[in-house]
Amino acid sequence: MGTRTLWAVSDLHVTSPGNRELVDRHVHGDSPDDWLLVAGDVAEKTSDVIDVLGQLAQRFDQVIWVPGNHELYSAAGDALHGREKYAELVQQCRLIGVLTPEDDFPEFAGHTIVPMFTLYDHSWRELGSTPAEAIAAAERSGIVLTDHFAIAPFVDIPQWCRERLLYTVRRLAKVNGPTVLVNHWPLVREAMNNVTHQEIGLWSGTRHTQGWPERYGASAVIYGHLHIPIELFVDNVTHAEVSLGYPREWKKSLPPRLSAGRWPYRVLTEEVKA
Repeated sequence: MGTRTLWAVSDLHVTSPGNRELVDRHVHGDSPDDWLLVAGDVAEKTSDVIDVLGQLAQRFDQVIWVPGNHELYSAAGDALHGREKYAELVQQCRLIGVLTPEDDFPEFAGHTIVPMFTLYDHSWRELGSTPAEAIAAAERSGIVLTDHFAIAPFVDIPQWCRERLLYTVRRLAKVNGPTVLVNHWPLVREAMNNVTHQEIGLWSGTRHTQGWPERYGASAVIYGHLHIPIELFVDNVTHAEVSLGYPREWKKSLPPRLSAGRWPYRVLTEEVKA
């Protein structure tokens, strides 16, 4: 008997100095049967995203990708924006055998692996304020994510978020047994506890996913986005932030994780017949 492992990474940001080299050096499995979850923010350009995912697909038996905000970035002169860019990414992933939130949920070690794409709706804000008021306050404080300029001009993000939530709930309702939920944005507000600037929450999730991990039998939630690689335990569910992040971040956070064998993050391991 041998074993196979489900690993997870996120926020590879491969166009940042040194990041691509770290991915090439460290993101490998222990067995050719191992799988890899990639929880968003590989890069901004579709060509870079697919190039990296294609290389990872050669190292792992199955790669599962969910989009982050950076994959959705575009400029006015680009050919594709918002929904169209996401559709193109899904199509390109299918050509290289990478699973996405639009594909059938696979199973690993008795768990249904659920790649999700839920976006955000500005509902992680102070009570009593409207989304417009909260965003205006964030602008005055100088804490505004690039999403506000590189995604929002091209699509109604809260509306898209509502559609994605409904789509995902309908699919989850058909799942029985334990799950691993994979999303770029954290599912629970507790993930914001260690964030210095709480305004970031406006672009980091939605209150509507708060109860999902417990409701849908998650043994683990894999996410990224915040670049704070920690494990949280909420309602007996492990929430693991598995980001690499930018050089100024990984220079501090990565060495201890590598020493402890915690990046890539080990999600599940099971025995398989040799």
